[in-house]
Amino acid sequence: MSTALPRHVRIVEVGPRDGLQNEKAMVSTADKIELIDRLSATGLQSIEATSFVSPRWVPQLADATEVFTGITRRPGVHYPVLVPNEKGYERAREAGVEEIAVFTAASEAFNQRNINASIDESLQRFAPVLERARGDGVRVRGYVSTVLGCPYQGEVPLADVVRVARQLHGMGCYEISLGDTIGVGTPGKARAMLQAVAGEVPLNALAVHFHDTYGQALANLLACLEVGVSVVDASVAGTGGCPYATGASGNVATEDVVYMLHGLGIETGVDLARLADTGRWLAGRLGRETGSRVGRALAVS
Repeated sequence: MSTALPRHVRIVEVGPRDGLQNEKAMVSTADKIELIDRLSATGLQSIEATSFVSPRWVPQLADATEVFTGITRRPGVHYPVLVPNEKGYERAREAGVEEIAVFTAASEAFNQRNINASIDESLQRFAPVLERARGDGVRVRGYVSTVLGCPYQGEVPLADVVRVARQLHGMGCYEISLGDTIGVGTPGKARAMLQAVAGEVPLNALAVHFHDTYGQALANLLACLEVGVSVVDASVAGTGGCPYATGASGNVATEDVVYMLHGLGIETGVDLARLADTGRWLAGRLGRETGSRVGRALAVS
């Protein structure tokens, strides 16, 4: 595996969906729309806008249609949404969605607790969604969570991570995001996990998604950049967490990722000052300080 860093990294901003869905403070539809429009103006190329799941499961995102139809979609920017099943796919398409994401876990225990299905059952649920998406020309991204540990079963065998990622890619997902849902990974384990998956799925079809529970997210990210990954998920202001993972803090903050990448001479196309301002604005709407250290530092510099 190469240790040469990529020249450009595409950041998938997951704050409006993965971030907000796990925030306790309810965010108004108008603020969600403003958040996405602000993020669109920072130079980000991929912004996960919302999730077309049942409002009973995720009340925070019950306004998915209103949010998606209310944002100003910029040329060249992708606005994927999460869908759990065919019904969610149909709602998303009615709203004008052109890219979706599906999710499962590498941990059987996590899948059972989270979506009340085995890994294989969850993949079977996606099959008709992926088939319809292929027919409609809709791009599909796949998420694999708990790739470095599970709150219920502990260690997750690498073979399970590889198998699930390979199956999602084989089913038609153009990109697979590998998520450390509870943030327990360390750089050596993160690197080994990515290398194992890259043995079965092309590296240019892989992304990494780290939570910062133990303060390891940026170190894990650097270890994976050294392997050659060039797509990174992050959440503005470090919003989020995981409702099924006790103690899991938010995703790594997009501002902190951009600062590190720029410091390494890696291009992102993102205006850091504008991004940090957006993070502080969002934190104000949530009634707390931004979870981004870079955002806090830039506020007083």
